[in-house]
This record gives sequence, C-alpha cells and structure tokens, in this order.
Amino acid sequence: MKKRTPFLTALTLAFALVAAGCASNVAIEKPLSDLAAYENQKLDWATCYEDFECTDLRVPIDYADLTVGTFKLAVLRYKAQDQKNRIGSLIVNPGGPGGSGVDYAYNAEYVFDPDVLDRYDIVGFDPRGVDRSAPIECLTDEETDANYASDAKPDTEAELEKALADSEDFIKKCEEKNEFLTHYSTAESARDMDILRSALGDKKINFFGKSYGTYLGTLYAQFFPDKVGRMILDGALDPNISILEQNISQAVGFDIALDAFLADCAKQDDCPLPANRQEATAAIIALFTTAATNPLPRKTKVENDDRVATESLIVLGTASALYDDVDGWPKLRTAFLEGQRGFGDTFLDLADQYTGRSSDGMYMSNELDSGAVIDCLDWPDTRSIEQTKAEAQRFTDRAPVFGPYLAYTNIACKSLTPAPKDKLTRTTNKITSIKTAPILVIGTTRDPATPYDWAVGLHEIFTTSKLISLDADGHTGQGRGSACVDNAVDSYLLQGVTPKNNLVCNL
Repeated sequence: MKKRTPFLTALTLAFALVAAGCASNVAIEKPLSDLAAYENQKLDWATCYEDFECTDLRVPIDYADLTVGTFKLAVLRYKAQDQKNRIGSLIVNPGGPGGSGVDYAYNAEYVFDPDVLDRYDIVGFDPRGVDRSAPIECLTDEETDANYASDAKPDTEAELEKALADSEDFIKKCEEKNEFLTHYSTAESARDMDILRSALGDKKINFFGKSYGTYLGTLYAQFFPDKVGRMILDGALDPNISILEQNISQAVGFDIALDAFLADCAKQDDCPLPANRQEATAAIIALFTTAATNPLPRKTKVENDDRVATESLIVLGTASALYDDVDGWPKLRTAFLEGQRGFGDTFLDLADQYTGRSSDGMYMSNELDSGAVIDCLDWPDTRSIEQTKAEAQRFTDRAPVFGPYLAYTNIACKSLTPAPKDKLTRTTNKITSIKTAPILVIGTTRDPATPYDWAVGLHEIFTTSKLISLDADGHTGQGRGSACVDNAVDSYLLQGVTPKNNLVCNL
C-alpha cells in the first residue's frame, strides 16, 4: 500500500515479502546515446539463488535530459517452466512505495498458481531508489529505530515543533546523502518499466501490481496505453484522491478494520478486551495514551535490544496485525493481553514484522527512507502547518482510534525540494480515463490500507476494466484463499479472458 510517514514515523503499512537479494547498484553511470539505446539494451542474465536469473537494467536518471546519467536497477527473473508454451514476461510489484519487486519475484512459487509459473517468466525489479536500485539512504539503523519510536501524535505546540524539526533533519540528511533526489518519482519508475518491457523483448507489458503497485501500473497505462497487455491491479489506489483525503480514508479504513477485529475478538475465548465495542475501543485508546508517557517494556529480555514499546510502536504493531485476519488477529489478542499486564513484547514483534527489522537491529531494506521520499515526490502536500493543524480534528472525528496518528502525515514533504513539473511528471495532470486492453481491478471490501472505494474509483478510470470485489477483511484479494478471485485471475493470465461482468467474491 502507499506508505504514509507522519514526520517519518511510518504508521500505515506496506505489503512486503522479504528474501535474499542482489548486490546494491549505487554507482551513477554515463548516459547511453539516446532513449532507443536504453530500450534496445542487451540484458546480461546470470544464474542466482539456484533457480533464478539476475541482471541490471540501465535507465536514464532524467528522462527530460538524458545527459545527466544512468541508474542501474536490479532485476530478477524466474523463468517459465514450460518454455515452449511461454506467454511472455509478467512484471510484478508488491507495494510500498519502497517494496522490493526482486523479493516479490523471488517468492513467485508462493504467489502464483503453478500453471501461471509454467507459462510466464516472473520478473521483479526494485524501482529506482528502492533496496538494490540506486537506493535512497538517509538514516542509520539506530536513527530508523528512533524514528519509528518517535511521537506520531503531537498534542502540544512543543511536540509539533519537535516533529517539524525532526522532519527537516530527515530531509536534510536525505538531500546530503543522495544525489538526484528529485528523480525518484513513481512517474519515472513507470517509464523505467517500459524500458524493462522493451529490453525483455515483449511488445506489450503484462503486469501484476498490489497496493502501491497499482499506482505504478496506473501511471504506466496512462503513459503507454497501447502497450498494456494483461494487467491486474489488486488493492487499488485511486490516483485522483487528494493526499489529504487519502490519509483520512486510510485512517477510517484502519478504524473499520479494528471494529471487525473487535467483533471477532468478542467471540474468542482468549479475547482480553470488553465484549462491548465502545468499551473495547476506549480501552485501546487508553492503552495508546498511557504508553505516550509510560512505554511498555519487554517481559522477555532480548540480547542487545533495550527498546520499549512506545505509543507509536504500539499503534504501528496494532495496524500491522490488522493487515491479516488469519495470523495477525490472534497475535493482536496476545498483544493486548500483554499490554494490560504491562508488557509490550508482541507489539514490538508486530512492529518489527512490518518494518523489516531483524533481531540484530538491522533493517532488511531502505523502505522507510525510499518510501518517504517517493511519497513526497508523488503527492506534494501544499498545506501550511496552520491548515494541517486546523484539519487535524477531521481525522479524529472520522477515525477516533487511528485518525490522530495520521493527521500530521507528510509534514516532512514540506522540506523536500519538489520534483520538476513537466510533461513527464504525475503532478501536472488529473487522470480522467484510460483506455487499454481489458484489465482486472481487485478491491477488498474491508481493506484497511487501500479502502474499497479506491478500487471502485480506479475501475471507473480504466474504461475497459472489470472489478472483482472480495467481501473480506485484510489487505488485497489475490492469494487470500478465495477460489472465486484466484480462478478469475488465473483465467485472465492464462487465457486472456476477463469475467463477463464485475464479480463479487467471498473467502
């Protein structure tokens, strides 16, 4: 999903799969002669991780001025098992911004049906700025720890001033450590994806994007509608919703997901919360508030980890669990029970599960840094601090639990040098309609991260799309156990057939 960074305390969550990776590509190389040279480049594939192939893709740093230089992007491929009947490449993206397409492709056997793996080369790439592809690097691991733990809900002028100072410091570090920081937008990554399509030898792109990956796919389709082959956009983002309304909608989405958790919790023998929803919600808010001044320590000591569960980490851990009703909800019941007993072990574990923090204190990716910068470039927030303060009450009114923690989202963006405004950027236009070959848009009715209404909005933009609605909790729809959804996806990928009408599916 789209990662949100309230003065860089990441509260909302990205769909992520983590695996072993390729070496980082941070060097800036000389430019190729022209765009055709990039499109026709020969990919030098090498065997990696036994069953995969790895290569680097060269793309222009600045599409408006090719003389600036070249980024190298990491690409991984899992080749079709039935090469004689191969349909083509299927480029994948798991979300973010900041999620690794290389990691996602590495997990292809767990994501796609074997018949799809037989017929497609599954290709993942790390978008520019992400993980192994000219990565954006701003904070050390220790600074990232502090960032995630910092106060996400400024209640006083002094706390807000501290948040603003932290935000400015973060952007200063990003700009000092990273050249060409304004050239990491999703619009540029979408153009990179067309370079990849061409270098793979595919006349049209086949693309599977989840969460934020739907935005990447949407911009590709906007720029290259005649080059869209089979495209699936799951956990959709509506590109025409303002950044303010996006944040409010996500806050509401997480509150709705929490309500669903509480309704289920009341039916479980191990539920530590009151059966009455209003009382349970009040207990959760009270836990969050208490942790602001009295963080929860671990009951079980962890070597070289003296962190405590601060208010922000508890909120982050709660939101993390709401992504997955199967595994996340039981862990959240445990976390609330521990919280009542004065401990924060499971909240910290849930937060670490989201952030990719390993037991040795290292972060497995640069998702916080890259996600924050990319988000700011894609969705510049032009509101003043006074306007942001004035609108904070709307968040609390609409979403009493999560709203206060999203009210100051994106204030760091005010310090970032804005991206160039030209025909190559997303910031200069509103997407009214896109006509491509038939595509699929998937929305989950109680998705906390990408609300269902966004899928409806994206379906309306893509005039040839079919909407698949999954009546369920949790984030995204494919691979969640619904035969209705998965069969429709597989039929589309394998036969190119979309449902005759929009579908409504269940788990």
